[in-house]
Amino acid sequence: MSKIIGLLQIDSTVGDLAGNAERLESLTAIAQANGAQVAIATELAVCGYPPRDLLLQPDFITASFETAKNLAVEIPVLVGTPIPPDHERNLPANGVVRAGVLQAVPNKDNTNRVVAKKQLLPSYDVFDETRYFTPANRSGICRSIGDIDLGITICEDAWQAAGLTPSAYGQDPVASLAEWGRQGVSLDATVNLSASPYHADKVGSRIKVCRTAAEILQHPFLLANQVGGNDDLLFDGCSLVAWPDGRVVVAPAWQEGVLLVDLAVPENCQWIAMSEADAFAIGEDEIKFLNSEADGFEESTEIIEDITDAVIAGLADYCRKSGIKRIVLGLSGGIDSAVAACVACAAVGPTNVLGIAMPSRFSSQHSLDDAKYTAEALGMEFKIEPIDGMHTALEGTIGEVLDDGNPVASENIQSRLRGIIVMAHANAQNRMAIATGNKSELAQGYCTLYGDMAGGYTPLGDLYKMQVYALAEIFNQRAIELGDMPPVNESTMTKPPSAELAPDQKDEDSLPPYEILDEILRLHIEHTMDADDIVAAGHQRSIVVDVLSRLERNEHKRWQMSPAPRVTSKAFGQGWRRPLASRHDWRD
Repeated sequence: MSKIIGLLQIDSTVGDLAGNAERLESLTAIAQANGAQVAIATELAVCGYPPRDLLLQPDFITASFETAKNLAVEIPVLVGTPIPPDHERNLPANGVVRAGVLQAVPNKDNTNRVVAKKQLLPSYDVFDETRYFTPANRSGICRSIGDIDLGITICEDAWQAAGLTPSAYGQDPVASLAEWGRQGVSLDATVNLSASPYHADKVGSRIKVCRTAAEILQHPFLLANQVGGNDDLLFDGCSLVAWPDGRVVVAPAWQEGVLLVDLAVPENCQWIAMSEADAFAIGEDEIKFLNSEADGFEESTEIIEDITDAVIAGLADYCRKSGIKRIVLGLSGGIDSAVAACVACAAVGPTNVLGIAMPSRFSSQHSLDDAKYTAEALGMEFKIEPIDGMHTALEGTIGEVLDDGNPVASENIQSRLRGIIVMAHANAQNRMAIATGNKSELAQGYCTLYGDMAGGYTPLGDLYKMQVYALAEIFNQRAIELGDMPPVNESTMTKPPSAELAPDQKDEDSLPPYEILDEILRLHIEHTMDADDIVAAGHQRSIVVDVLSRLERNEHKRWQMSPAPRVTSKAFGQGWRRPLASRHDWRD
Protein backbone atom coordinates (compact mmCIF):
# COMPACT_ATOMS: atom_id res chain seq x y z
CA MET A 1 0.00 0.00 0.00
CA SER A 2 1.33 3.45 -0.92
CA LYS A 3 2.12 5.84 1.86
CA ILE A 4 1.49 9.38 0.63
CA ILE A 5 2.20 12.56 2.56
CA GLY A 6 1.13 16.06 1.53
CA LEU A 7 3.54 18.91 2.32
CA LEU A 8 1.48 22.08 2.72
CA GLN A 9 3.47 25.00 1.27
CA ILE A 10 1.54 27.88 2.81
CA ASP A 11 1.81 31.66 2.77
CA SER A 12 0.77 32.50 6.32
CA THR A 13 0.00 36.06 7.40
CA VAL A 14 1.39 36.87 10.83
CA GLY A 15 -1.39 37.18 13.38
CA ASP A 16 -4.23 36.17 11.04
CA LEU A 17 -5.20 33.01 12.90
CA ALA A 18 -8.58 32.58 11.21
CA GLY A 19 -7.23 33.30 7.74
CA ASN A 20 -4.25 31.00 8.19
CA ALA A 21 -6.51 28.24 9.49
CA GLU A 22 -8.72 28.58 6.43
CA ARG A 23 -5.70 28.31 4.12
CA LEU A 24 -4.44 25.26 5.99
CA GLU A 25 -7.85 23.63 5.72
CA SER A 26 -8.02 24.34 1.98
CA LEU A 27 -4.54 22.95 1.35
CA THR A 28 -5.32 19.87 3.46
CA ALA A 29 -8.46 19.24 1.41
CA ILE A 30 -6.32 19.38 -1.76
CA ALA A 31 -3.88 16.89 -0.25
CA GLN A 32 -6.69 14.56 0.85
CA ALA A 33 -8.46 14.71 -2.52
CA ASN A 34 -5.23 13.58 -4.17
CA GLY A 35 -4.62 10.59 -1.97
CA ALA A 36 -2.59 11.91 0.96
CA GLN A 37 -3.06 10.00 4.21
CA VAL A 38 -1.46 12.74 6.31
CA ALA A 39 -0.48 16.37 5.76
CA ILE A 40 2.49 18.33 7.10
CA ALA A 41 2.30 22.11 7.51
CA THR A 42 5.15 24.54 8.14
CA GLU A 43 6.77 26.01 11.26
CA LEU A 44 4.35 28.23 13.21
CA ALA A 45 1.99 27.98 10.24
CA VAL A 46 -1.12 28.84 12.21
CA CYS A 47 0.21 32.15 13.56
CA GLY A 48 2.65 33.03 10.79
CA TYR A 49 6.43 33.32 10.97
CA PRO A 50 8.05 35.33 12.43
CA PRO A 51 5.46 36.60 14.95
CA ARG A 52 8.16 38.47 16.93
CA ASP A 53 6.89 40.05 20.14
CA LEU A 54 3.33 38.84 19.62
CA LEU A 55 4.83 35.77 21.27
CA LEU A 56 5.17 37.76 24.49
CA GLN A 57 1.37 37.93 24.73
CA PRO A 58 -0.07 34.89 26.58
CA ASP A 59 -3.46 35.26 24.91
CA PHE A 60 -1.82 35.10 21.47
CA ILE A 61 -0.07 31.85 22.43
CA THR A 62 -3.32 30.34 23.70
CA ALA A 63 -5.38 31.45 20.72
CA SER A 64 -2.78 30.09 18.28
CA PHE A 65 -2.66 26.74 20.05
CA GLU A 66 -6.44 26.38 20.17
CA THR A 67 -6.74 27.30 16.50
CA ALA A 68 -4.11 24.79 15.47
CA LYS A 69 -5.51 21.77 17.27
CA ASN A 70 -9.08 22.52 16.18
CA LEU A 71 -8.56 22.78 12.43
CA ALA A 72 -11.55 21.46 10.48
CA VAL A 73 -9.73 18.74 8.53
CA GLU A 74 -10.59 15.14 7.67
CA ILE A 75 -7.10 13.66 7.61
CA PRO A 76 -4.43 14.08 10.29
CA VAL A 77 -2.34 17.23 9.93
CA LEU A 78 0.84 18.16 11.77
CA VAL A 79 0.72 21.92 12.33
CA GLY A 80 3.39 24.27 13.63
CA THR A 81 2.22 26.50 16.49
CA PRO A 82 3.45 28.04 19.72
CA ILE A 83 2.68 25.73 22.66
CA PRO A 84 1.58 27.31 25.97
CA PRO A 85 4.19 26.91 28.74
CA ASP A 86 3.71 24.16 31.30
CA HIS A 87 4.76 26.55 34.08
CA GLU A 88 3.95 30.23 34.44
CA ARG A 89 7.65 31.15 34.67
CA ASN A 90 8.54 29.30 31.46
CA LEU A 91 8.48 30.57 27.91
CA PRO A 92 6.25 28.79 25.39
CA ALA A 93 7.58 26.11 23.05
CA ASN A 94 7.89 26.25 19.27
CA GLY A 95 5.99 23.07 18.60
CA VAL A 96 3.83 20.81 16.49
CA VAL A 97 0.28 19.69 17.23
CA ARG A 98 -1.80 17.05 15.54
CA ALA A 99 -5.05 18.38 14.13
CA GLY A 100 -7.84 16.31 12.67
CA VAL A 101 -8.34 12.60 13.28
CA LEU A 102 -6.59 11.15 16.32
CA GLN A 103 -5.62 7.49 15.97
CA ALA A 104 -4.36 5.01 18.54
CA VAL A 105 -4.74 7.56 21.32
CA PRO A 106 -6.60 6.55 24.50
CA ASN A 107 -7.93 10.04 25.14
CA LYS A 108 -8.17 13.26 23.24
CA ASP A 109 -6.90 15.83 25.70
CA ASN A 110 -4.56 18.65 24.79
CA THR A 111 -1.45 16.77 25.86
CA ASN A 112 -1.99 14.11 23.24
CA ARG A 113 -2.38 16.77 20.57
CA VAL A 114 1.23 17.93 21.11
CA VAL A 115 3.61 15.68 19.20
CA ALA A 116 6.90 17.59 19.21
CA LYS A 117 8.70 20.70 20.42
CA LYS A 118 11.66 22.40 18.76
CA GLN A 119 15.03 21.49 20.26
CA LEU A 120 17.50 23.85 18.56
CA LEU A 121 16.63 27.54 18.88
CA PRO A 122 18.72 29.78 16.59
CA SER A 123 19.75 33.20 17.87
CA TYR A 124 21.94 34.54 15.06
CA ASP A 125 21.46 36.48 11.83
CA VAL A 126 17.70 37.20 11.55
CA PHE A 127 16.74 34.72 14.29
CA ASP A 128 16.08 35.47 17.95
CA GLU A 129 14.25 32.37 19.15
CA THR A 130 15.79 32.12 22.61
CA ARG A 131 13.98 35.40 23.33
CA TYR A 132 10.65 33.68 22.83
CA PHE A 133 10.86 29.91 23.34
CA THR A 134 11.99 27.19 25.70
CA PRO A 135 13.95 24.42 23.92
CA ALA A 136 12.88 20.79 24.13
CA ASN A 137 15.37 18.13 25.19
CA ARG A 138 14.14 15.17 23.14
CA SER A 139 13.16 14.41 19.56
CA GLY A 140 9.54 13.99 18.56
CA ILE A 141 7.85 10.90 17.14
CA CYS A 142 4.30 10.58 15.89
CA ARG A 143 3.02 7.02 15.70
CA SER A 144 0.22 5.71 13.48
CA ILE A 145 -0.72 9.01 11.92
CA GLY A 146 -2.55 8.02 8.77
CA ASP A 147 -0.98 4.56 9.27
CA ILE A 148 2.44 6.21 8.95
CA ASP A 149 5.09 6.46 11.68
CA LEU A 150 7.04 9.72 11.56
CA GLY A 151 9.99 11.35 13.23
CA ILE A 152 9.39 15.08 13.79
CA THR A 153 11.87 17.94 13.54
CA ILE A 154 11.33 21.68 13.29
CA CYS A 155 13.52 23.82 10.98
CA GLU A 156 16.90 24.33 12.76
CA ASP A 157 16.64 20.86 14.31
CA ALA A 158 17.85 19.36 11.02
CA TRP A 159 20.66 21.79 10.17
CA GLN A 160 23.31 20.80 12.70
CA ALA A 161 23.70 17.28 11.28
CA ALA A 162 24.72 18.87 7.95
CA GLY A 163 27.26 21.14 9.65
CA LEU A 164 25.35 24.28 8.66
CA THR A 165 24.82 25.93 12.04
CA PRO A 166 27.30 28.61 13.23
CA SER A 167 28.23 26.59 16.31
CA ALA A 168 27.36 23.26 17.88
CA TYR A 169 24.30 22.90 20.06
CA GLY A 170 24.30 20.56 23.04
CA GLN A 171 22.17 18.02 21.19
CA ASP A 172 21.49 16.80 17.66
CA PRO A 173 17.87 15.83 16.90
CA VAL A 174 18.75 13.91 13.73
CA ALA A 175 21.43 11.92 15.54
CA SER A 176 18.96 11.17 18.34
CA LEU A 177 16.38 9.84 15.89
CA ALA A 178 19.06 7.72 14.22
CA GLU A 179 20.08 6.26 17.60
CA TRP A 180 16.46 5.36 18.33
CA GLY A 181 16.37 3.61 14.95
CA ARG A 182 19.41 1.54 15.89
CA GLN A 183 17.55 0.57 19.08
CA GLY A 184 14.61 -0.79 17.11
CA VAL A 185 12.31 2.23 16.68
CA SER A 186 11.08 1.86 13.10
CA LEU A 187 9.90 4.97 11.22
CA ASP A 188 8.58 5.38 7.68
CA ALA A 189 10.06 8.88 7.36
CA THR A 190 11.09 11.99 9.26
CA VAL A 191 9.50 15.35 8.54
CA ASN A 192 10.69 18.89 9.11
CA LEU A 193 8.25 21.76 9.58
CA SER A 194 10.20 24.76 8.37
CA ALA A 195 10.12 28.51 7.96
CA SER A 196 13.50 28.86 6.31
CA PRO A 197 14.07 32.43 5.08
CA TYR A 198 15.19 32.95 1.51
CA HIS A 199 18.45 34.21 0.16
CA ALA A 200 19.90 33.58 -3.25
CA ASP A 201 21.89 30.43 -2.47
CA LYS A 202 19.60 28.89 0.15
CA VAL A 203 17.97 26.02 -1.78
CA GLY A 204 21.29 24.26 -2.25
CA SER A 205 21.84 24.40 1.52
CA ARG A 206 18.41 22.89 2.21
CA ILE A 207 19.10 20.07 -0.24
CA LYS A 208 22.30 19.31 1.66
CA VAL A 209 20.37 19.32 4.95
CA CYS A 210 17.76 16.88 3.66
CA ARG A 211 20.20 14.57 1.89
CA THR A 212 22.38 14.42 4.99
CA ALA A 213 19.43 13.63 7.26
CA ALA A 214 18.05 10.98 4.89
CA GLU A 215 21.44 9.27 4.71
CA ILE A 216 21.90 9.29 8.49
CA LEU A 217 18.35 8.10 9.19
CA GLN A 218 18.17 5.67 6.25
CA HIS A 219 14.64 6.69 5.39
CA PRO A 220 13.03 9.60 3.49
CA PHE A 221 13.39 13.08 4.97
CA LEU A 222 10.65 15.60 4.08
CA LEU A 223 10.82 19.38 4.57
CA ALA A 224 7.70 21.57 4.29
CA ASN A 225 8.73 25.22 3.90
CA GLN A 226 6.75 28.43 4.20
CA VAL A 227 6.29 30.61 1.12
CA GLY A 228 5.68 34.35 0.69
CA GLY A 229 6.89 37.51 2.38
CA ASN A 230 6.53 38.72 5.95
CA ASP A 231 7.98 42.20 6.45
CA ASP A 232 11.57 42.09 5.17
CA LEU A 233 11.89 38.29 5.26
CA LEU A 234 11.04 36.23 2.19
CA PHE A 235 10.22 32.53 2.11
CA ASP A 236 10.61 30.79 -1.23
CA GLY A 237 8.82 27.54 -0.49
CA CYS A 238 10.83 24.92 -2.43
CA SER A 239 9.57 22.23 -0.05
CA LEU A 240 11.47 19.04 -0.69
CA VAL A 241 12.04 15.40 0.07
CA ALA A 242 15.29 13.41 -0.01
CA TRP A 243 15.82 9.66 -0.06
CA PRO A 244 18.86 7.85 1.38
CA ASP A 245 20.19 7.13 -2.12
CA GLY A 246 20.51 10.86 -2.83
CA ARG A 247 17.38 11.34 -4.92
CA VAL A 248 15.59 14.64 -4.23
CA VAL A 249 12.31 16.20 -5.30
CA VAL A 250 11.92 20.00 -4.96
CA ALA A 251 8.61 21.87 -5.10
CA PRO A 252 8.28 25.14 -7.03
CA ALA A 253 9.49 28.43 -5.59
CA TRP A 254 7.09 31.30 -4.91
CA GLN A 255 4.01 29.09 -5.24
CA GLU A 256 1.39 28.12 -2.68
CA GLY A 257 0.22 24.53 -2.93
CA VAL A 258 0.81 20.90 -1.96
CA LEU A 259 3.78 18.64 -2.70
CA LEU A 260 2.43 15.08 -2.70
CA VAL A 261 5.18 12.64 -1.70
CA ASP A 262 4.96 8.92 -2.33
CA LEU A 263 7.46 7.54 0.17
CA ALA A 264 8.03 4.43 -1.92
CA VAL A 265 8.22 5.89 -5.43
CA PRO A 266 9.91 9.30 -5.86
CA GLU A 267 8.77 9.48 -9.48
CA ASN A 268 5.15 9.57 -8.28
CA CYS A 269 5.61 12.89 -6.45
CA GLN A 270 3.28 15.64 -7.68
CA TRP A 271 2.83 19.37 -7.23
CA ILE A 272 -0.72 20.70 -6.97
CA ALA A 273 -1.02 24.47 -6.88
CA MET A 274 -3.70 26.19 -4.85
CA SER A 275 -6.45 27.66 -7.01
CA GLU A 276 -5.44 30.96 -8.63
CA ALA A 277 -8.28 32.85 -6.98
CA ASP A 278 -6.92 32.14 -3.50
CA ALA A 279 -3.23 31.44 -3.91
CA PHE A 280 0.01 33.32 -3.60
CA ALA A 281 1.70 32.52 -6.92
CA ILE A 282 4.70 34.06 -8.69
CA GLY A 283 6.95 32.20 -11.10
CA GLU A 284 6.60 28.78 -12.67
CA ASP A 285 4.78 25.62 -11.55
CA GLU A 286 7.77 23.32 -11.92
CA ILE A 287 8.75 20.36 -9.77
CA LYS A 288 12.44 19.40 -9.90
CA PHE A 289 13.79 15.86 -9.74
CA LEU A 290 17.45 15.41 -8.74
CA ASN A 291 18.73 11.88 -9.16
CA SER A 292 21.90 11.67 -7.06
CA GLU A 293 24.24 13.70 -4.89
CA ALA A 294 26.16 14.64 -8.03
CA ASP A 295 22.96 16.19 -9.37
CA GLY A 296 22.83 19.58 -7.67
CA PHE A 297 20.47 22.51 -7.84
CA GLU A 298 21.64 24.63 -10.77
CA GLU A 299 21.26 27.96 -9.03
CA SER A 300 23.93 29.76 -11.04
CA THR A 301 21.80 29.69 -14.19
CA GLU A 302 18.62 30.67 -12.36
CA ILE A 303 19.76 33.05 -9.68
CA ILE A 304 18.83 36.37 -11.32
CA GLU A 305 15.45 35.02 -12.42
CA ASP A 306 14.90 33.83 -8.86
CA ILE A 307 15.94 37.15 -7.31
CA THR A 308 13.58 38.95 -9.68
CA ASP A 309 10.69 36.78 -8.50
CA ALA A 310 11.85 37.26 -4.90
CA VAL A 311 11.67 41.07 -4.91
CA ILE A 312 8.31 40.97 -6.69
CA ALA A 313 7.03 38.51 -4.10
CA GLY A 314 8.32 40.67 -1.25
CA LEU A 315 6.55 43.82 -2.42
CA ALA A 316 3.39 41.97 -3.50
CA ASP A 317 2.97 40.21 -0.16
CA TYR A 318 3.88 43.30 1.85
CA CYS A 319 1.13 45.21 0.05
CA ARG A 320 -1.45 42.42 0.26
CA LYS A 321 -0.87 41.73 3.95
CA SER A 322 -0.89 45.46 4.78
CA GLY A 323 -4.03 46.23 2.76
CA ILE A 324 -2.12 48.43 0.28
CA LYS A 325 -3.61 48.57 -3.21
CA ARG A 326 -1.66 51.33 -4.96
CA ILE A 327 1.93 52.58 -5.19
CA VAL A 328 3.67 55.85 -6.08
CA LEU A 329 7.36 56.42 -6.80
CA GLY A 330 9.68 59.00 -8.25
CA LEU A 331 10.58 58.07 -11.82
CA SER A 332 13.82 59.80 -12.71
CA GLY A 333 14.85 58.06 -15.92
CA GLY A 334 17.66 56.25 -14.09
CA ILE A 335 18.16 52.52 -13.79
CA ASP A 336 17.02 52.20 -10.18
CA SER A 337 13.67 53.94 -10.53
CA ALA A 338 13.02 52.11 -13.81
CA VAL A 339 13.58 48.70 -12.22
CA ALA A 340 11.64 49.70 -9.09
CA ALA A 341 8.74 50.63 -11.37
CA CYS A 342 8.99 47.21 -13.05
CA VAL A 343 8.82 45.52 -9.65
CA ALA A 344 5.87 47.65 -8.53
CA CYS A 345 3.89 46.96 -11.70
CA ALA A 346 4.51 43.24 -11.39
CA ALA A 347 3.52 43.30 -7.71
CA VAL A 348 0.25 45.27 -7.78
CA GLY A 349 -0.50 45.75 -11.47
CA PRO A 350 0.51 48.68 -13.71
CA THR A 351 -2.82 50.49 -13.39
CA ASN A 352 -2.17 50.79 -9.65
CA VAL A 353 1.26 52.41 -10.00
CA LEU A 354 1.99 56.12 -10.43
CA GLY A 355 5.42 57.32 -11.49
CA ILE A 356 6.29 60.99 -11.09
CA ALA A 357 9.12 62.66 -12.97
CA MET A 358 10.33 65.70 -11.02
CA PRO A 359 12.92 67.49 -13.19
CA SER A 360 15.13 70.20 -11.73
CA ARG A 361 17.40 72.75 -13.42
CA PHE A 362 20.07 70.04 -13.58
CA SER A 363 17.90 67.29 -15.09
CA SER A 364 18.63 66.29 -18.65
CA GLN A 365 15.95 65.99 -21.30
CA HIS A 366 17.00 62.42 -22.01
CA SER A 367 16.27 61.49 -18.37
CA LEU A 368 12.76 62.88 -18.70
CA ASP A 369 12.30 61.04 -21.99
CA ASP A 370 13.60 57.80 -20.46
CA ALA A 371 11.20 58.07 -17.52
CA LYS A 372 8.27 58.62 -19.87
CA TYR A 373 9.34 55.66 -22.01
CA THR A 374 9.43 53.31 -19.00
CA ALA A 375 6.01 54.43 -17.82
CA GLU A 376 4.46 53.96 -21.26
CA ALA A 377 6.09 50.56 -21.78
CA LEU A 378 4.77 49.34 -18.43
CA GLY A 379 1.32 50.88 -18.87
CA MET A 380 1.50 52.75 -15.57
CA GLU A 381 0.26 56.22 -14.75
CA PHE A 382 2.82 58.99 -15.31
CA LYS A 383 3.02 62.64 -14.27
CA ILE A 384 5.60 65.39 -14.61
CA GLU A 385 5.96 67.74 -11.64
CA PRO A 386 8.93 70.16 -12.12
CA ILE A 387 10.61 71.25 -8.88
CA ASP A 388 12.64 74.22 -10.12
CA GLY A 389 10.07 76.78 -9.00
CA MET A 390 9.93 75.29 -5.51
CA HIS A 391 13.73 75.04 -5.46
CA THR A 392 14.14 78.72 -6.40
CA ALA A 393 11.55 79.83 -3.83
CA LEU A 394 13.26 77.87 -1.08
CA GLU A 395 16.66 79.24 -2.03
CA GLY A 396 15.20 82.73 -1.67
CA THR A 397 14.00 81.88 1.81
CA ILE A 398 17.01 80.02 3.22
CA GLY A 399 19.69 81.12 0.78
CA GLU A 400 21.95 82.33 3.57
CA VAL A 401 21.99 78.82 5.04
CA LEU A 402 22.66 77.23 1.66
CA ASP A 403 25.52 79.60 0.86
CA ASP A 404 27.75 78.37 3.67
CA GLY A 405 30.08 76.63 1.21
CA ASN A 406 28.77 73.07 1.60
CA PRO A 407 27.15 71.99 -1.69
CA VAL A 408 25.51 68.94 -0.10
CA ALA A 409 22.88 71.09 1.64
CA SER A 410 21.73 72.62 -1.63
CA GLU A 411 21.80 69.28 -3.46
CA ASN A 412 19.74 67.55 -0.77
CA ILE A 413 17.08 70.25 -0.92
CA GLN A 414 16.17 68.96 -4.38
CA SER A 415 15.80 65.37 -3.18
CA ARG A 416 13.69 66.46 -0.22
CA LEU A 417 11.40 68.54 -2.44
CA ARG A 418 10.85 65.43 -4.52
CA GLY A 419 10.11 63.49 -1.34
CA ILE A 420 7.44 66.04 -0.43
CA ILE A 421 5.75 65.65 -3.81
CA VAL A 422 5.82 61.85 -3.72
CA MET A 423 4.48 61.73 -0.16
CA ALA A 424 1.77 64.25 -0.99
CA HIS A 425 0.47 61.93 -3.71
CA ALA A 426 0.79 58.96 -1.34
CA ASN A 427 -1.30 60.66 1.34
CA ALA A 428 -3.85 62.24 -0.99
CA GLN A 429 -4.44 59.13 -3.10
CA ASN A 430 -4.09 56.40 -0.47
CA ARG A 431 -0.92 55.01 -2.06
CA MET A 432 2.27 53.68 -0.55
CA ALA A 433 5.43 55.44 -1.64
CA ILE A 434 8.36 53.19 -2.39
CA ALA A 435 11.99 54.24 -2.19
CA THR A 436 14.17 53.31 -5.16
CA GLY A 437 17.66 53.07 -3.63
CA ASN A 438 19.88 49.99 -3.98
CA LYS A 439 22.24 48.31 -1.51
CA SER A 440 25.39 49.85 -2.98
CA GLU A 441 24.07 53.39 -2.60
CA LEU A 442 22.60 52.72 0.84
CA ALA A 443 25.95 51.30 1.94
CA GLN A 444 27.80 54.45 0.86
CA GLY A 445 25.26 57.02 2.02
CA TYR A 446 24.30 57.98 -1.54
CA CYS A 447 20.73 58.48 -0.44
CA THR A 448 18.95 61.40 1.19
CA LEU A 449 17.07 61.12 4.45
CA TYR A 450 13.53 62.50 4.06
CA GLY A 451 14.16 62.72 0.33
CA ASP A 452 14.67 59.75 -1.98
CA MET A 453 14.63 57.47 1.08
CA ALA A 454 11.01 58.44 1.79
CA GLY A 455 8.64 55.52 1.43
CA GLY A 456 7.13 52.51 3.13
CA TYR A 457 9.23 49.88 1.34
CA THR A 458 12.54 49.72 -0.53
CA PRO A 459 12.21 46.88 -3.07
CA LEU A 460 15.81 47.14 -4.34
CA GLY A 461 17.38 47.73 -0.93
CA ASP A 462 19.24 44.39 -0.82
CA LEU A 463 20.37 44.45 -4.46
CA TYR A 464 23.81 45.68 -5.42
CA LYS A 465 23.93 48.17 -8.29
CA MET A 466 25.07 45.66 -10.90
CA GLN A 467 22.28 43.31 -9.84
CA VAL A 468 19.81 46.10 -10.59
CA TYR A 469 21.08 46.15 -14.16
CA ALA A 470 20.72 42.37 -14.29
CA LEU A 471 17.09 42.63 -13.16
CA ALA A 472 16.47 45.19 -15.88
CA GLU A 473 17.62 42.62 -18.42
CA ILE A 474 15.21 40.06 -16.95
CA PHE A 475 12.27 42.44 -17.08
CA ASN A 476 13.13 43.36 -20.67
CA GLN A 477 13.42 39.71 -21.64
CA ARG A 478 10.08 38.85 -20.04
CA ALA A 479 8.38 41.75 -21.81
CA ILE A 480 9.79 40.74 -25.20
CA GLU A 481 8.62 37.15 -24.68
CA LEU A 482 5.10 38.50 -24.16
CA GLY A 483 5.34 40.67 -27.25
CA ASP A 484 5.54 43.90 -25.22
CA MET A 485 7.98 46.81 -25.27
CA PRO A 486 11.04 46.26 -23.04
CA PRO A 487 10.46 48.66 -20.12
CA VAL A 488 14.11 49.70 -19.61
CA ASN A 489 15.46 51.29 -22.77
CA GLU A 490 19.04 51.38 -24.05
CA SER A 491 19.58 54.94 -22.87
CA THR A 492 18.70 54.05 -19.27
CA MET A 493 20.89 50.96 -19.41
CA THR A 494 24.00 52.66 -20.78
CA LYS A 495 24.16 56.23 -19.45
CA PRO A 496 26.54 56.90 -16.52
CA PRO A 497 24.66 56.73 -13.21
CA SER A 498 23.98 60.19 -11.76
CA ALA A 499 21.73 61.76 -9.16
CA GLU A 500 21.63 64.91 -11.36
CA LEU A 501 21.80 67.22 -8.34
CA ALA A 502 24.63 69.34 -9.78
CA PRO A 503 25.93 70.18 -13.26
CA ASP A 504 27.44 67.16 -15.07
CA GLN A 505 27.39 65.14 -11.86
CA LYS A 506 28.24 61.43 -12.05
CA ASP A 507 28.38 58.80 -9.32
CA GLU A 508 31.94 57.84 -10.29
CA ASP A 509 33.11 61.37 -9.45
CA SER A 510 33.26 60.19 -5.84
CA LEU A 511 32.67 56.42 -5.95
CA PRO A 512 34.69 53.64 -7.54
CA PRO A 513 33.08 51.93 -10.54
CA TYR A 514 30.09 49.93 -9.35
CA GLU A 515 31.64 46.62 -10.44
CA ILE A 516 34.47 47.26 -7.96
CA LEU A 517 32.30 48.84 -5.27
CA ASP A 518 29.83 45.96 -5.30
CA GLU A 519 32.55 43.35 -4.90
CA ILE A 520 34.21 45.17 -1.99
CA LEU A 521 30.86 45.52 -0.25
CA ARG A 522 29.93 41.89 -0.89
CA LEU A 523 33.22 40.60 0.52
CA HIS A 524 32.86 42.74 3.63
CA ILE A 525 29.12 42.47 4.32
CA GLU A 526 28.41 38.88 3.32
CA HIS A 527 31.81 37.28 3.91
CA THR A 528 32.89 39.45 6.90
CA MET A 529 36.28 40.15 5.33
CA ASP A 530 38.25 43.07 6.79
CA ALA A 531 40.28 45.62 4.84
CA ASP A 532 43.44 43.52 4.76
CA ASP A 533 41.55 40.47 3.47
CA ILE A 534 39.85 42.49 0.74
CA VAL A 535 43.17 44.01 -0.33
CA ALA A 536 44.66 40.52 -0.43
CA ALA A 537 41.79 39.54 -2.74
CA GLY A 538 43.11 42.04 -5.28
CA HIS A 539 41.60 45.43 -4.44
CA GLN A 540 43.45 48.73 -4.01
CA ARG A 541 43.87 49.62 -0.33
CA SER A 542 42.93 53.30 -0.64
CA ILE A 543 39.69 52.39 -2.39
CA VAL A 544 38.88 49.67 0.14
CA VAL A 545 39.46 52.00 3.08
CA ASP A 546 37.32 54.75 1.54
CA VAL A 547 34.47 52.32 0.85
CA LEU A 548 34.50 50.79 4.35
CA SER A 549 34.82 54.20 6.01
CA ARG A 550 31.78 55.51 4.13
CA LEU A 551 29.91 52.37 5.14
CA GLU A 552 30.58 53.11 8.81
CA ARG A 553 29.73 56.81 8.58
CA ASN A 554 26.29 56.21 7.13
CA GLU A 555 24.81 53.70 9.54
CA HIS A 556 22.40 56.37 10.81
CA LYS A 557 20.72 56.44 7.40
CA ARG A 558 20.26 52.69 7.30
CA TRP A 559 18.62 52.70 10.73
CA GLN A 560 15.94 54.93 9.18
CA MET A 561 15.42 53.14 5.86
CA SER A 562 12.13 51.39 5.13
CA PRO A 563 12.00 47.58 4.97
CA ALA A 564 13.73 45.91 2.03
CA PRO A 565 13.21 42.30 0.93
CA ARG A 566 16.15 40.14 1.96
CA VAL A 567 17.73 38.40 -1.03
CA THR A 568 21.37 38.10 0.09
CA SER A 569 22.81 36.21 3.04
CA LYS A 570 23.38 39.50 4.92
CA ALA A 571 20.92 42.31 4.36
CA PHE A 572 20.68 45.70 6.04
CA GLY A 573 17.99 45.30 8.67
CA GLN A 574 17.47 42.84 11.50
CA GLY A 575 20.42 40.66 10.45
CA TRP A 576 22.79 43.66 10.31
CA ARG A 577 23.50 44.93 13.82
CA ARG A 578 26.13 47.63 13.57
CA PRO A 579 26.29 50.34 16.23
CA LEU A 580 24.70 53.65 15.35
CA ALA A 581 27.16 55.89 17.18
CA SER A 582 30.63 54.47 16.57
CA ARG A 583 34.20 55.75 16.15
CA HIS A 584 35.61 52.74 14.34
CA ASP A 585 38.04 53.97 11.67
CA TRP A 586 39.28 51.70 8.88
CA ARG A 587 42.30 53.96 8.44
CA ASP A 588 43.77 52.88 11.78
